[in-house]
Amino acid sequence: MLLYMSNSANEGQSTPLHSVSVAGVVVRDDGRLLAIRRADNGTWELPGGVLELEETPEAGVRREVWEETGIHVEVDELTGVYKNTTRGIVALVFRCKPAGGEERTSSESTAVEWLTPDEVSAYMSEVYSIRLLDALDGAGPHVRSHDGKRLTPAR
Repeated sequence: MLLYMSNSANEGQSTPLHSVSVAGVVVRDDGRLLAIRRADNGTWELPGGVLELEETPEAGVRREVWEETGIHVEVDELTGVYKNTTRGIVALVFRCKPAGGEERTSSESTAVEWLTPDEVSAYMSEVYSIRLLDALDGAGPHVRSHDGKRLTPAR
């Protein structure tokens, strides 16, 4: 678990504000990955969104994936923590498996597709495709930062 501790003894410093989001890397038995085309900007991403205050991360993933895709999921494991340093968003990404439902679009998605790993790389920008590909490698959880366009190199 990541925690931010403020040091109130330091006058003049403000506590940074972050938004916490959750996303699901939903993997079918045939290896295809669930992706959505967002209604607001037309980009391909994995289903997810802002974690509600009273929700556990796992419950948030189940809710967000179902709301955006119509697919119910079982949450397996945390595969990555990703921070957008420009927008102050911390995304918790979980590997999931489908557990029912039927693909459908929503007010947040204009397309729902099961993509191959190669298609993920072709459809999505690097900062989103890496989240799906990280979930497949079994070496997580990964911790990465990006500015919304490019990953920050690991140190």
